[in-house]
Amino acid sequence: MYQDISDSNPPALGRREFFATSIFAAGMFAAAVTPISAQTKITTDNKGLIEGEVKIPVADGEIPAYRAMPDTKNKKFPVVLVIHEIFGVHEWIQDVSRRFAKLGYMAIAPALYARQGDVKTIKEIRELQRDIFSKIPDTQAMSDLDSTVAWAKNNSGNAKKLSITGFCWGGRITWLYAAHNKTVDAGAAWYGRLVPGETKNPVQPTMPLDVAKDLNVPVLGLYGGLDKGIPVDTVQRMQDELKKGKSKSEIVVYPNADHGFHADYRPSYNKEASEDAWKKLLDWFKKNDAS
Repeated sequence: MYQDISDSNPPALGRREFFATSIFAAGMFAAAVTPISAQTKITTDNKGLIEGEVKIPVADGEIPAYRAMPDTKNKKFPVVLVIHEIFGVHEWIQDVSRRFAKLGYMAIAPALYARQGDVKTIKEIRELQRDIFSKIPDTQAMSDLDSTVAWAKNNSGNAKKLSITGFCWGGRITWLYAAHNKTVDAGAAWYGRLVPGETKNPVQPTMPLDVAKDLNVPVLGLYGGLDKGIPVDTVQRMQDELKKGKSKSEIVVYPNADHGFHADYRPSYNKEASEDAWKKLLDWFKKNDAS
């Protein structure tokens, strides 16, 4: 089973180096993604889309992002931020982005690990956790997402219709960004960690449980009942905290689904849960005026 993040001291890219380098490639999965299906079960083509890598100006340079949107001139599209797992902005994240684009969104998946290093060639999940993802400050991730929204607004995105969704590591970031940016209309967090534990460290001091009762943005949590890394009792704690607030956020638990159940390139993929959760996400965004 795939876990999130832990501690150590990484070799980081220098300030000039990180923004000059593209750190994902179309069709390439991180070496640490094992086992993996021979191909994704769902493949979304780029017909009728504008898609590919863009550069997002951030506080100290640029970071790469994958952007997909309809190929329609003179129109602004609702914006959805797609937040990657620890395996980076690989083909599956790009495919999810194209799925949104086919539905009329501008989907943007920024590489939030850009300063910490290139994930494509790392062979061990522990290395990804220790050397890359435990070193991404929450403040940096929030700032980079603010910059991504600003870029979208100036490049055919309608930031008045803004949503965010993320997976695993990105699920946690989804909860936090919904708390950080009150202009977000809706969020959908897929199996992101919720409570303090091994993933909490000085540069990542906040967990979703900490912000639950003060949320203003409605977030839909999508979790698996078989996920040993995120036990159902912690999900219940999150639900209890959400009820103390006014965001009207909800959590859906799929009893027979494990961690990563939406990732159709991984053995943990659960078709029934994935399809139902995707429909619930789209309905949630529509209900909350994010589409």
